[in-house]
This record gives sequence, structure tokens and C-alpha cells, in this order.
Amino acid sequence: MNSTSNNPIGIFDSGIGGTSIWKEIHKLLPNDDTIYLADSKNAPYGQKSEEKILELSIKNTELLLNKNCKTIVVACNTATTNAIKYLRKNYKVPFIGIEPAIKPASINTKTKNIGILATKGTLNSNLFTTTSNNINQEVTIIEQVGEGLVELIENGLLISGKMTDLLTNHLQKLVKHNIDYLVLGCTHYPYLIPQIKEIIGTDITIIDSGQAVAKQTKNVLESNNLLNTQKAKSKHQFYTNTNVKMLKFILENNKNCSVKKLNF
Repeated sequence: MNSTSNNPIGIFDSGIGGTSIWKEIHKLLPNDDTIYLADSKNAPYGQKSEEKILELSIKNTELLLNKNCKTIVVACNTATTNAIKYLRKNYKVPFIGIEPAIKPASINTKTKNIGILATKGTLNSNLFTTTSNNINQEVTIIEQVGEGLVELIENGLLISGKMTDLLTNHLQKLVKHNIDYLVLGCTHYPYLIPQIKEIIGTDITIIDSGQAVAKQTKNVLESNNLLNTQKAKSKHQFYTNTNVKMLKFILENNKNCSVKKLNF
């Protein structure tokens, strides 16, 4: 066992969306402590320049390293696609990234049309372009920017008329292309799955990256001898730089979680 294996797993996102990733990691690695940064003040990252996304990712990384995190999960598609290469090159801890799961969708599609709902920053990134170019050329990827969705979620309007109208508008543009898979390319979007299903029906399969990221996190910890094998009750610290209300709501008042506001 590595001397730092008892240290926490660090996770950051441009807000509360990455808690969908945290839930999968905690389910798979219940012994590990975690520290989560919700950079809601700067959400969404998807509308920002690559330089700004890198600046924010560095800030979040260094804050988590100052809290002795043994590995960092970049629980944000936009930050992964724009900054993870730099982070891996310049910091010693292992980094786990997240990107839209278009590969499994492209392998399993029958209509040869898959839809992706993501932020502008993810869809415009070099990493997403490279990944897209590597899939079966017979498969068509229909892209849709989920403009406005993150802002509504961050502002407590997850269930609202505004959300229904905006989500319906975005999804109809994808459904008309005869897609049979819908890839969610933002960690905020899994919280919209019940509403998405009501709009698109049951014939379209929805894919998000949560379980895959959790499995990769476990693999990385094992390969670096950083897996926490102790049976002590794990602790989970969540920090946001805006109001804690929505973060507490998303976490459903989990007794093992502390939620605090932090200026960062």
C-alpha cells in the first residue's frame, strides 16, 4: 500500500454536474475519501475560451493538491477536452478525464445515426474532433449544443417550464435525424435523464460516462498502488464558490457529505 493511499480522491467540475460522476465513484470505491470542487461561479466552462478553461483547471487542480489529493478526476467534459493534456504533463498525480461516450454508441447503433448533446467547448475541442474521426465512418454523429441547460440546473431550475421548453427544442433537432443513441456530453446532463426520456421515448438509448469514469478511476488507483483498502467510514467534502443550496439538494443530504462555501 502506498503511503498516500489513504489520501482523498479529488474531483472538480464547472459546477454541480460532476456530482453525477462522484456518485458512481463513491458506489464503486466506498472506502475512499473524496474532495469535490464545484466551480459554479464560472459555470458553464463550455462557453469560455481554451485559455480560460485551462486557467480555471489549473486553479482547481492546485487547490485539490493543496488538500493532499492522491489523484484528480476532471469531472467536466469541457475541461478534459481542453486542459487534461497540460495537467498530465505538469503535475505528478494521476488524472482521470471524461469525454463523450461516442465509441460505444457508434459500435451499437443500428440506424448509423447517433446524437450528442454537449457544450460548445466540448464539441469544438481538438480531443473531441480526434475521437469523432476515429469512429466508424459509416456512422453519422449529429451534434447539438445544449445551450442554456447548465445555467438552468445551476440556478435551481432543474424541474421547470423553462427547462422543459429548452430541452424539448434541443432534443427535437436530434430526434429528427433518426438517431437510436443519445450521448450525453456534459456531466450536468444525467440529472436530466428522466425528462429526456419523457421527450424522446424508449426507442433511443441514452449513454453517459459515469460508470466508465468510475471504473477507470479504480483502475488508475490500482495500477498506482493508491487504492484505499481500509474499512473505515469514508468522508466526503464538497466545496462550492456560490450558494450551497443546489449542491445540498443534488446530494440529497447524504449524511457522510459536508457542503461548504469556499472562495476560489
